[in-house]
Amino acid sequence: MEIEILQSNGSKPIAHLKDLSETTTINDIKNEIRKIKRKLHPCRQALRLEPRGKFLGDHLTLQSLEFKGQNKQLYLKDLGPQIGWKTVFLFEYAGPLALYVATYFRPAFMYGADASKPIHPVVHIAVICWIFHYSKRLLETLFVHRFSHATMPIRNLFKNCSYYWLFGLYIGYYANHPLYTPPACQMQIYTSLAFFILAELGNLSIHLALRNLRPEGSTERKIPMPTSNPFTWLFNFVSCPNYTYEVMAWVAFTVMTNSMPAGLFATAGFYQMAVWALGKHRNYKKEFSKYPKGRKAILPFIL
Repeated sequence: MEIEILQSNGSKPIAHLKDLSETTTINDIKNEIRKIKRKLHPCRQALRLEPRGKFLGDHLTLQSLEFKGQNKQLYLKDLGPQIGWKTVFLFEYAGPLALYVATYFRPAFMYGADASKPIHPVVHIAVICWIFHYSKRLLETLFVHRFSHATMPIRNLFKNCSYYWLFGLYIGYYANHPLYTPPACQMQIYTSLAFFILAELGNLSIHLALRNLRPEGSTERKIPMPTSNPFTWLFNFVSCPNYTYEVMAWVAFTVMTNSMPAGLFATAGFYQMAVWALGKHRNYKKEFSKYPKGRKAILPFIL
């Protein structure tokens, strides 16, 4: 079998591959292209049947593809320089962890002579919560998450890091400021702390449940279902309970600290996670004919 590889706009041939079998996979073709175009590492290649078509999965074989016309052609899009998802996540989470903790120590260049003022107990609680959250994120990245995609465009590193790092500095500067005014009610602080802890445990439980759905080294997808862990019972109501728990944690942190910057972070995070959750929810329903009909995306009974 012979395959012609064209640029994504269809204007220029890139390679003409010969002696391919019907069991040759898209990943095999990417490796053959790499031999001809050394700069095109397989992770930065995306192949399609049509110039504007859907990207083909690496596991697909030539036999499974429906080529248009007599000539067998694939269209190649160069995705540009790539970086591993795990590396991106580590950068994303290490930044706000370090920046918030730096503001906790009240450097004089940031807070001036007022830096030595007494620190309210809720400030100590908040930094412990912050360290716990982002340490959990880092450990999950290293030992729990299994990524369906190996890489992303390197430009996303700067966009993602800017969001997390700037919010980490903004929230930390406010919460650790010598003029910070804590909540007047102790009940507000400790009730919110309890909700924060429960939300963090729930988020971890969902991540572990999702990890167990996907065998190591595969991109296989299954319907997420509740387990014996009570925190996973939220799967009965929403498709992405990890996002639900994440939003709950940041709302609790906001109430606990009376922090407007934390509230902005929670609001922005909810918006983005709602977009992701709705997309995943649609994909689940499209992919699985027996997907539970009563589930919402992120908020039980609402959204």
